Amino acid sequence: MIAQTPKPPYYAVIFSSLRTETLEGYGSTADRMVELAMLQPGYLGHESAREGLGITISYWASLEDIRNWKQQSEHLIAQEAGRMQWYQHYKTRICKVERDYEFEDGQYKK
Repeated sequence: MIAQTPKPPYYAVIFSSLRTETLEGYGSTADRMVELAMLQPGYLGHESAREGLGITISYWASLEDIRNWKQQSEHLIAQEAGRMQWYQHYKTRICKVERDYEFEDGQYKK
């Protein structure tokens, strides 16, 4: 599903990853991180896809909200587990969204 975000500006955190072959605990941890992120102040939504390369984009109201999410205690534990078990390579990018537009059901929307 495509996240419904507010009018810009807002921020996007793009997390691109290549997984290891270790699966144990990954799915439940990923689900828990989504649950937690949704409770964080400034969380606006997320999108995720995996077909070899995994890409998750989360949307946030401010850079401070992103910093607070990065330091959330359960998220810190999950980050460490990711480095130790689940990811062979990842990259995080933080971007300011200045413009967005969409097309849905035959309608172009600005």
